[in-house]
Amino acid sequence: MLRVIKNFKKFRFLIFELVKKDIKLKYRKSYLGILWTLLEPLLTMIVLTVVFSGFYGKSDRSFPIYVLSGRLLYSFFSTGTKAACKSIRSNASIIKKVYVPKYIYPFSSIIANYLIFLISLSVLVVVSLVLGVYPTKHIFAALIPLVTLLFMTIGVGMILATMAVFFRDLEYLWDVMLMLIMYSSAIFYNPAKVIKNGYGWIIQYNPVYACIANFRNAIYGSSIDSWSLKYSVLIALSSVVVGLFVFYKKQDQFILNI
Repeated sequence: MLRVIKNFKKFRFLIFELVKKDIKLKYRKSYLGILWTLLEPLLTMIVLTVVFSGFYGKSDRSFPIYVLSGRLLYSFFSTGTKAACKSIRSNASIIKKVYVPKYIYPFSSIIANYLIFLISLSVLVVVSLVLGVYPTKHIFAALIPLVTLLFMTIGVGMILATMAVFFRDLEYLWDVMLMLIMYSSAIFYNPAKVIKNGYGWIIQYNPVYACIANFRNAIYGSSIDSWSLKYSVLIALSSVVVGLFVFYKKQDQFILNI
């Protein structure tokens, strides 16, 4: 771990440049550019609110906030892990020519998506104020699930980046897995109705939903759920440890398979 921190300080300029490059490439051919980061979640929120409002309660004016908060957090996890999954193969030409710690590539991809995600949260702030959901003292607790989700994405991303080098089809399998994670993250429905039908354990043991649930609690002015907090933090830390271990164990073989 000390070696990772030392390398991080040594190559922080390269990380900054890679993050900047990823953000520029994401919006290179887009006329709206970074503005699309704000429009996309807003338009998605409108569509999901119109289609799924009956799942939560048509009379609840805060339903768009419920949808938007879940959508934003899931979208970061999805885009972050997919970017990390492709990161080693996408930078194969650089890896073959210049030596730098290889974990920098998936890490910078995730950080780039995290910065975009943080910008998109401004849409949630505006929508909340418009619909009359004002921040309380609990809003500061929102930082906990946001940081937890970041570490969880880094851990899972490191695992995916390693496996994708040796198993190219993982990228497509992960898309299917993300679909399952999305539907079990209660983005556009009330989880209480699912729990009554006997499928609550799927949601309960989804660590992404644990982060979403506590983030929503902070927005709505409620205390964070202790079980969800402990569970999500445990999964996040475990995934980082496993991800770094697997990555460092296999990174010397990357050059032979990219």
